[in-house]
Amino acid sequence: MLSLYIASTELKAGKTFITAGLAATMQSLDYSTCVYKPIQTSGIEIKGFMQSPDLTYVKTIDPYIETYFTYLFKSDCEPLIAAEKEHEYIDLELILHEYKSIIEKYDCSILDGSNGIMSPLTPEYTTMDMLRMLKVPMLLVITPSQNAVNNALLILNLAKEKGVNVRGAIINNIPEYSDSAKITSIPRLIEEYSDAKILGLVNRMQDKFNPNDLITSILNGIDIESVFDIKIAKLDLGS
Repeated sequence: MLSLYIASTELKAGKTFITAGLAATMQSLDYSTCVYKPIQTSGIEIKGFMQSPDLTYVKTIDPYIETYFTYLFKSDCEPLIAAEKEHEYIDLELILHEYKSIIEKYDCSILDGSNGIMSPLTPEYTTMDMLRMLKVPMLLVITPSQNAVNNALLILNLAKEKGVNVRGAIINNIPEYSDSAKITSIPRLIEEYSDAKILGLVNRMQDKFNPNDLITSILNGIDIESVFDIKIAKLDLGS
């Protein structure tokens, strides 16, 4: 079974956008796929029911992708603080149990990360500790912002130091016609100053787009086989 954790360098990097795109793409390649979000902050209350905005977004891309979460908090604070505000405690053993139960049902499971890689989850543990416990490889989504290289290198090198399996990185939201050295130098600097490989470049898309266009963008811009560390027959047939 295939499993992957999607992290990002900062808010608005397009982590959930890439998560939805990868999930829809794998589903289109005949891999039964789900998206699991262990912890969702910034939950939205609609008609008395709490909803995960990130998982709702995934459903707008492909309504047939099954989605799951373990914790859903209304607060937009760090997970530890959000849990405290609602008098809850984030139990990593519960997350591990639910994760193992979920991945048994699907060919491919994509975990949509929450907050930063070092966000505190409990007084003792961070998101990085959860990743090590789940033993799931991490894919980093980078947006070409002013601090992109610095943020990415801090995360990638810390993850390696902590024993997390880093699958690679994707640069998302690239302006289509930009030749700015600030943007074009990002892949080279990431690969020179970390062990991570750049596995994809995804151009900025319009606010309203056809989900099929997103799948096409993912297939054209991302090395799917390297992302999931698997040979995909359909891709070989199509080449």
